[in-house]
Amino acid sequence: MTTTERLKNYIDGAFVDSASSEVIDLINPVDETVAGQSPVSAAADVEAAVAAAQRAFRTWGRTTPGQRQAALLALADAVEAHSDELVEAQCRNTGQSKAVVAAEEVKAGADQLRFFAGAARLLEGKSAGEYMEGFTSYVRREPIGVVGQVTPWNYPLMMAIWKIGPALAAGNTIVLKPSDTTPESTLVLARLSQGILPDGVFNVVLGNAQTGATLVEHPALGLVSITGSVRAGVAVAVAAAKQLKRAHLELGGKAPAVVFGDVDVERAAGGIAEAAFFNGGQDCTAVTRVLVHESIHDALVDALVRKAETIRPGLPDDPDAFYGPLNNAGHFARVAEKIATLPPSAKIRTGGTRVGDTGFFFAPTVITGVEQGDPIVQEETFGPVLTVQAFTDEDEAITLANDVDYGLAASVWTKDHGTVQRMSAALDAGAVWINCHIPLVAEMPHGGFKQSGYGKDLSAYGVEDYTRIKHVMSSHD
Repeated sequence: MTTTERLKNYIDGAFVDSASSEVIDLINPVDETVAGQSPVSAAADVEAAVAAAQRAFRTWGRTTPGQRQAALLALADAVEAHSDELVEAQCRNTGQSKAVVAAEEVKAGADQLRFFAGAARLLEGKSAGEYMEGFTSYVRREPIGVVGQVTPWNYPLMMAIWKIGPALAAGNTIVLKPSDTTPESTLVLARLSQGILPDGVFNVVLGNAQTGATLVEHPALGLVSITGSVRAGVAVAVAAAKQLKRAHLELGGKAPAVVFGDVDVERAAGGIAEAAFFNGGQDCTAVTRVLVHESIHDALVDALVRKAETIRPGLPDDPDAFYGPLNNAGHFARVAEKIATLPPSAKIRTGGTRVGDTGFFFAPTVITGVEQGDPIVQEETFGPVLTVQAFTDEDEAITLANDVDYGLAASVWTKDHGTVQRMSAALDAGAVWINCHIPLVAEMPHGGFKQSGYGKDLSAYGVEDYTRIKHVMSSHD
């Protein structure tokens, strides 16, 4: 891409210029250069995309599950075959490790599309029967219609696949707005869908937060889905509520790793550090808080620090770099501000600084001496920052773990089976890992509680979220 190239929207099976002359510079977070320009799409662009999706739904919504499966399988093959192109497009916007994007987003994304392809043929409902004498009842599970989707910048391709896979499997049509800083891999995905998905089934409109708001507020949408911040999720939920449309929200997290005194300290520290610093901590399920039994607090802190000091950020082509830069200048400034405003009791054991003079690189950071009410403990940082607190017993561990506004993910580190069973039931989180943290599989649901949102990504539950249920009753007479 040249610095003068302006991206286009993808509407009704073709790339088209935006009706708006306003643009956003796409800044490469590795070197802070302008990598291209993206339009700030106007209401007319959103209207055109929604109209195309409405037209396409008339036929796509009536396709058989087998037909939808075939399309999704073909799209998965195309994604896999064009891995290099997808990786290059995404890394221009994110600065992520190319190897990580290839494995964790492209390869995994193709696998997830294949899962959704199979799930299209396994939608469930209550069996038909005579629940009232003289009448037969059955359930139809139907697509909702046109859905609006908003994806974030931390995993642009994977989040797009998590959105479109279940929506398409259920028979819906889509208008998707990617993040304003990371649109390119989504546009490549749209181009790969040409000739596989009928025109208008999948549309992409580029823009900023106002573009997203215009999409969410469109009265023709039956459901709006967002992965993003709590603030953005609240705005989407409010807009949806005004029109009594459904909302699907996957928002922030503040995941604890609860470590008991019987663990292998070095092994636990290694797994926790990797789950904290993967993708620069820009992951809503990343470990952000370590809660450790007081008997091994100092030993675990020392091990975490040693592990953190072996991890470093670097360039997309660097095979030894564990993660890349933070995504954009504004986010980098917010992470740095959280470190700069730590309470006096907090102690930075390692990291806490920018790495280099160019690009938005931030060092792996371990902090001790924090209190439960401190902002660094309570608020999402979304960077390579890990706090450590001690607990005395299981009850205190549960209290500390649950005493935040989020409820997306948590992990428990112990050798004791009884502890695992009690903790996994008591933790207020949508996912609980045992002696690991962060692996995901397409067959299992992803989604949280409290301010982490509602609705599920992945799994059959994710597909069901994109359906509506209709009762049909037939008289025998």
